[in-house]
Amino acid sequence: MSNFQIEEKKAAKAYIVFPNITNSEQKLSPEARLEEAVGLARAISLDIAGAEIVKLREIKSGAYFGQGYIDKLAEKFSQENIELLIVDAGLSPIQQRNLEKKLKTKVIDRTALILEIFGERAQTKEGKLQVELAHLTYQRSRLVRSWTHLERQRGGAGFLGGPGETQIELDRRIIDDKIVRIKKELEKVKKTRALQRSARQKVPYPVVALVGYTNAGKSTLFNSLTQADVFAKDLLFATLDTTMRKMKLPTGQEVILSDTVGFISDLPHELIMAFRATLEEVLAADIVVHVRDVANPETQTQKKDVLNVLEHLGLKHIETEENYIELLNKADLLTPEQQTYYKELSERNSSLIVCSAVSGLGLGEFLQTIAEKLSREEKILEINIAAEKGKEIAWLYENSEVISSNLKGKNISFTCKISNKNCARLEKMLQKN
Repeated sequence: MSNFQIEEKKAAKAYIVFPNITNSEQKLSPEARLEEAVGLARAISLDIAGAEIVKLREIKSGAYFGQGYIDKLAEKFSQENIELLIVDAGLSPIQQRNLEKKLKTKVIDRTALILEIFGERAQTKEGKLQVELAHLTYQRSRLVRSWTHLERQRGGAGFLGGPGETQIELDRRIIDDKIVRIKKELEKVKKTRALQRSARQKVPYPVVALVGYTNAGKSTLFNSLTQADVFAKDLLFATLDTTMRKMKLPTGQEVILSDTVGFISDLPHELIMAFRATLEEVLAADIVVHVRDVANPETQTQKKDVLNVLEHLGLKHIETEENYIELLNKADLLTPEQQTYYKELSERNSSLIVCSAVSGLGLGEFLQTIAEKLSREEKILEINIAAEKGKEIAWLYENSEVISSNLKGKNISFTCKISNKNCARLEKMLQKN
């Protein structure tokens, strides 16, 4: 009998620090920000040895924190065998290097932590490319030391340079070459997406895009509405890759529902840029649905963060647009008083809907609102279609309100209520055939 055993890899012990800087314009409360950082660390199965808020009057340019606090951390890390410090803020390359030297342990900042999660979660080729691009862009700014994982990719030992400037230059060139290659591949992805969008317009279904803060319940909602099995868990960034499914509205009209990556406070710029190709699906959507976790005490701040990212993508003042719906999710977790408050809000605003993706509360009203918004621009038109074009006629019945139909020779003349977009889509279908 073999004595061979597989040893399970232990999760790294991590300590999390949120620096609460005096007079800084902080969006989330320090407690909420620390809780979010702990959630991010748990998302990649780290063993959380502890977490704390540290009040700082100023940031030290050399190592971010003062020497007294660093000495206290060093003693703690040595006694408890802590392997990783997570600083929930942006560290400069010099600050990161100096902290690692003084603590004799690995140090990462908020951007690196989010990149780590994205690297673990990306499933599709496109998602992996986008994460790798963000990783490399981040790493390029940090070439103040040797990147051992790059050395392993170089091949023959004779190619390895020694420490110092030569090493850094080699690393920089490797990163630059990789960035160029990935950008070219992502450009192909972007063109493919544009073709897919064009194809969807020819075989037309309106697109309804779900956006929102990470863990707001978008994927659970997506699964409830489409009977899909998209990964949905109480985890930050459970979804990275855009998923699309067809869904039928109460009117019988079919639409495409699109689930997108979640946003987060201080989402790294590298990630916004890298995921732009994916997020462009939102720009092309007929309806944008902002899914909010109203049970979260920081729901208003999260809302602002989402709207800021949408504005960064080019969707300015989206709240005032006719094609915007705000879905107040997780209502099942609210107190009766809170439920009453949000219900009264929604009664004053037809684009505001209280719902629960888990219990099903408000989902019927949500689908009805989508149907109403899609039909709001509808006009009564007369459309002639050749009688043999059964597919196009069936589509017309599904995507418009047919008032009457009359056979005129080889054509059928339909009087129907149809939106401008659907009319244009039908024209493309008829021209194609």
